[in-house]
Amino acid sequence: MRILLVSSLYPGPADPDFGVFVQGLERELEAQGNEITRAVVDRRGGSVAKQAALLVDALRGARPRPDVVYAHYLVPAGAVAVAASLAARVPLVVTAHGRDVRNVGTVRGVGAATRAVVRRASAIVCVSDYLRKELVARIPEAGPKTEVISAGVDLERFAPRDADEARAAVGWSEDGPRFLCVGSLDARKNVVRLADAFAQAGRGSLVFVGDGPLRAELEGRPGVRLTGRVGHDRVADWIAASDVVCQPSLVEPFGIALVEAMASARSVVATQVGGPPEFVTPEAGVLVDPASTESIAAGLEAAATLPSPNLAARKAAEPYDVRGEARRVAEVLERAVSGAKAQ
Repeated sequence: MRILLVSSLYPGPADPDFGVFVQGLERELEAQGNEITRAVVDRRGGSVAKQAALLVDALRGARPRPDVVYAHYLVPAGAVAVAASLAARVPLVVTAHGRDVRNVGTVRGVGAATRAVVRRASAIVCVSDYLRKELVARIPEAGPKTEVISAGVDLERFAPRDADEARAAVGWSEDGPRFLCVGSLDARKNVVRLADAFAQAGRGSLVFVGDGPLRAELEGRPGVRLTGRVGHDRVADWIAASDVVCQPSLVEPFGIALVEAMASARSVVATQVGGPPEFVTPEAGVLVDPASTESIAAGLEAAATLPSPNLAARKAAEPYDVRGEARRVAEVLERAVSGAKAQ
C-alpha cells in the first residue's frame, strides 16, 4: 500500500524521544513492503503555525494519490488527515493514544472536531481496551469502528541483557534496589508522589529519565537522580540497568515504557488506572493506587522482591511485539482500502 502518515508527534533532531512509538510502527510497516510518505510534527511545543504547516505537508503528501491516510491522534492530526483524505478521495484510519480522547468534553471545540474525524474514518485504532471504552463513552458513534492495537515494543531492542554491563554504561553505581521512571516529569505521570513513596520505602536509588515542569520538585532529593531526556537507544540501557521500572501515573492509556521494561525482563510498578491491568500480570509486576503514596511505596517494596531478570515479565510482553502489531495495523488499513474500492 501507499500510506500517507500524518502525526503530530514524531522524533526530530531536537526531540529524539518525541513520538518514537509512531516511528517504530512506521518502520515496521515499511519493512513489510508498504510505501510511506510522512507529514509530521517533529518537535515539542504547540502552535497554530506548526499545525498549519502540518496541513500543508499533508495536502502535499496527498499528491501523488496514496491508497490510505493513516493518522496518529484524533485531534489535531486526525483533523488534518481528514482534509488530506478528502483531497485524495481515499479512506482514513486514525490511532487514538490517550490525551486526544481525554480532551473531548474538556477542551473547547475538540469534541466537534473529534466527531468529524470519527465520521470520516473507516476505522479508529485505540492503544488499549481501556481507551476504546473511554472513547465510546464520549462519542458512542465511534463504537463500531474501533479496533484495539497497541503501538508495540521492539523485542530486539528491549531484550534481557547483562545488568552489570548496562549499569557501567550509564554510570549507575548505587546499591539496589534500583528503581527507574521513564517519561515526562508532569502531574499525570505522578512523579512527585513516586519520589515521596521512594523516600518512604527508604532504600535503593531512583532515576528519572525524562524532563518536564515538575523537575524542580524532584531535584536534590536523597537517592534521586534526573538524567533529562535521552534517545530511545539510551532508554534501553537505563531499563537494562534497573531492577524495577515504575509508572504509577494518575491514568495511563497504555504504558509503552512498562512493556519495554517487561520485554527487557524487568519487573514493574504500574498504575491500576488505564491500560496496564490488561498486560501486567502478578508475576511481572505490581499494580498500585496512584492516589496513594502508601500504595506506591508498598508496590516498590513488593516489586523489588520479584526475580531480576524477570523472565515472566518478558513472556507477558511478547504478545505486544511491534512486528505483529504493525501487521495488525496493516490489516486494518487494507480493509479500509478494500472497503473504499467496493463502494
